[in-house]
Amino acid sequence: MSDKDYLKDISTIKNLMNKSSRFISLSGLSGILAGIYALIGAALTYYLVTTYSYGTLTLDGWVFRYVFFILFMVAFLSVVTGIYLTTKKAKQNGESIWDGSSKRLLFNFLIPLVAGGLYILIILSQGRYGQTGGLMLIFYGLALVSASKYSIGDIKYLGFTEIILGLIASLYPGYGFWLWVIGFGIMHIIYGTYMHFKYDVK
Repeated sequence: MSDKDYLKDISTIKNLMNKSSRFISLSGLSGILAGIYALIGAALTYYLVTTYSYGTLTLDGWVFRYVFFILFMVAFLSVVTGIYLTTKKAKQNGESIWDGSSKRLLFNFLIPLVAGGLYILIILSQGRYGQTGGLMLIFYGLALVSASKYSIGDIKYLGFTEIILGLIASLYPGYGFWLWVIGFGIMHIIYGTYMHFKYDVK
């Protein structure tokens, strides 16, 4: 057997190991659409806050409830789109959407995300609004880095970017909204486009 055959066998074994331990059918297009949803949600939020709340929010105000609903819809649409496109891609790749690797991916993604969401709700109930944008970015970034061990490794770079943006937002809370727009909107579109052409286009 030649050296080329050995290298080919090693590459095949490596790919099989990656498929058994990592969920690799994430869709780049879902990242692009999630970014678009975030930009639309940010535009609606900016309009509501600047038009009806004069740049400030209170928990008992109707504007806050609308903003919360917008954030919920952005997250909901992103999740539904991600599940649909990822399921479609997994079927094309002959990969199960719900196996050991996808379960580990989801588990490691949700731990920092749920913990962060609960913490943000706690500080909102205490009337501390200034750090929410930064905290959302930081915990989301931590969730991506944690999940990257069980999926496409490239998502950890998006996670690091989100964490850095979140830390900057914590230092300059007055720019938290715009850094949120960059992190959840623009960076998702850039990352999704990169992933689409790297992994989806054949």
